[in-house]
Amino acid sequence: MLSAESAAVIRATLPAVAGALDEITTRFYGAMFRDRPELLDGMFNRGNQASGAQRRALAGSIAGFATALLADPDTRPDTLLDRIAHKHAAVGVTDDQYTIVHKYLFGAIAEVLGDAVTPEVAAAWDEVYWLMAGALIGREARLYQDAGVEPGQVWRQWTVVERRTETPDVVSFLLRPADGLPAPRARAGQYVSVRVRMADGVRQVRQYSLSSDPGGEVRRITVKRVAGLPGTPEGEVSSLLHDRIGEGDELTLSAPFGDVFLDDPADAADPVVLVSAGIGGTPMTGILAHLAAVGSTRPVLVLHADRSPAAHALRTETVRLAGLLPGARTVFWYERPGPEEPDAREGLMNLDGVELPEGATVFLCGPLPFMRDVRAGLLRAGVPARRVRYEVFGPDLWLPGTAA
Repeated sequence: MLSAESAAVIRATLPAVAGALDEITTRFYGAMFRDRPELLDGMFNRGNQASGAQRRALAGSIAGFATALLADPDTRPDTLLDRIAHKHAAVGVTDDQYTIVHKYLFGAIAEVLGDAVTPEVAAAWDEVYWLMAGALIGREARLYQDAGVEPGQVWRQWTVVERRTETPDVVSFLLRPADGLPAPRARAGQYVSVRVRMADGVRQVRQYSLSSDPGGEVRRITVKRVAGLPGTPEGEVSSLLHDRIGEGDELTLSAPFGDVFLDDPADAADPVVLVSAGIGGTPMTGILAHLAAVGSTRPVLVLHADRSPAAHALRTETVRLAGLLPGARTVFWYERPGPEEPDAREGLMNLDGVELPEGATVFLCGPLPFMRDVRAGLLRAGVPARRVRYEVFGPDLWLPGTAA
């Protein structure tokens, strides 16, 4: 609960703080990594640091949380908090690190805003920070408890039992716990972090969706090689996995996390719509595999867009799994259709003419522009926003409905 005194100060200063957040977060990360370089080892994605994506995500979450508190001081933006808590747990964030962040973040605020940061302003924003941090600490503690691990101790060695080439730029790795103990509980649609040591000795972490039924002892991740674009390098972790990891190698994986998952009791009958593009189809395949494994009769609509059938990772498996479900149907869009899918639609995904089942929960994953367009189309079609659940690979730069 944000106090009335602090709410008044935050309302008056939010425009100035929000306008300066990019500079504030730039200075924050610069100072923190200068003094605490160990935080770059195995926790922060230096690719997202270099591109500014992590900085923008942090700025957006702070502004979104403050805005939500002003809208209703007694209500926290649970959607935003849950998403961040799962991301934090997946890299092993611990309580003490919030104190470190506080020190450098508020130092950056004072540097950028100068004399505007009066004791009253500092106290009000301090209250906002610790409201957000306290909520996250509580959520992360529950996530660690549910995962059966000590806070921050999320890592475990897994052995690659099979490597499969899915497309020229997508590879799957089937993994089994190296210690022979049971695999941790996971929900369909969740992800794991993979931690690898790079050539310069620094460990880097990336998240990959579980692309098979999470109920067994063997888990699968499906990794697309991130191609370099003008001004940006290739993805260093995806390239390492493609170039160096094969059957018999070991990978360090976190426990499964992620707030977007299929919560399905055995007798669930509500329809499910799985909407994806490109490598965003990986969590959808995991959900399909789980539905098939439990013999679900729920209506399932699978919508996927890709460059071509040959570029559509896990296409054959998706069709096979849908065929095992009596209530499932698939609709594919390809920019370059081919004979492999004669019934596919040409071009980008367009929901016009697609009959969406009433009362469905929609799972959405793919590039941000794709998700924005499709979500708008779903809302126009009458799907309530609360029923559209989305997964973002990397920092969440979108955050629609953060106060939901």
